[in-house]
Amino acid sequence: MTKMISNIVFTKNRPLQLDGYLESLYRHLPVELIQTYVLYKPELFEEEYRQLFFKYSNCIVIEEDDFHSDFLKIINQIDTKFILFGIDDVVYLDSVSFEVIEQMFNLFSQDIFGFSLRFGKDSIEAGGDSIEEASAAGQTVYRLDWRKGRSSISRYPFELCATIYRTPLVKRIINGTMNDNPLVKKLFAPSSVLIRGMGKVVSTRSTLKSFGYFFNPNTLESWNCRWCQNHCNQLPGFLYFQKLCASAIQVNMVNISTINEFNGSPEHTVEALAEKFKQGYRLDIDSIAQNKPSGTHCGREFFRVIKNS
Repeated sequence: MTKMISNIVFTKNRPLQLDGYLESLYRHLPVELIQTYVLYKPELFEEEYRQLFFKYSNCIVIEEDDFHSDFLKIINQIDTKFILFGIDDVVYLDSVSFEVIEQMFNLFSQDIFGFSLRFGKDSIEAGGDSIEEASAAGQTVYRLDWRKGRSSISRYPFELCATIYRTPLVKRIINGTMNDNPLVKKLFAPSSVLIRGMGKVVSTRSTLKSFGYFFNPNTLESWNCRWCQNHCNQLPGFLYFQKLCASAIQVNMVNISTINEFNGSPEHTVEALAEKFKQGYRLDIDSIAQNKPSGTHCGREFFRVIKNS
């Protein structure tokens, strides 16, 4: 069967959590339609990751050398109709019919920015946003105008957790953020001699940002989302959704260049969870599906591991 969705997942130092992401993804989304690419930054737990990639041999694994260049290589080779992004601490807990999703893109082709799997009607309305009803394949769906978003979640259209986008739109956004001058591309790419030399005496973050050269998942998301917000009149205005199907369970942090909130304890450090993975423990995605979070992010009260039988 022809693949319809290219799923690009980012991981570092979280084999147990990545296993939970992939296990839950393939349980709730149509595996036959998805080609998953894992952009993996090798640092710790090489053996645990090797075991994991053997289990999910249908994934295409790219070992990160230079994040910016590696990501662009993936994007440039993709020819599927849709792109979905993923982060290793996200867990899927429900599903939406792909027929519904595809119909929404066909029926509302001029105004759909993406179809979100991380929004729920109650949580969006609780944030102060007004939503509208629509219909596809005989089912009710909702939409909100992200350009008028009332919360930090609803006005954040480009994200790496669980939203399905048309591939041409993603490529347009990525190209829009980056300086197109060939000389600038050569001189100011994150792995260039100039940038590496600058990094020895000053922070290169602001320089890279000014040219659109993201260097990790956090900057890929935040800088491209900011570009969308600054060019909102040039982009489709609505995010569509039906129900909350995925949430990021933030119990640890692996990227210190951007400080994200997390709600873990000593038992949730990457070292402790890697040891649990080695001992045969896995994320209990059944308990998460039965006791669903109500928002896009949640904490350790939803994080439970069980020993494989």
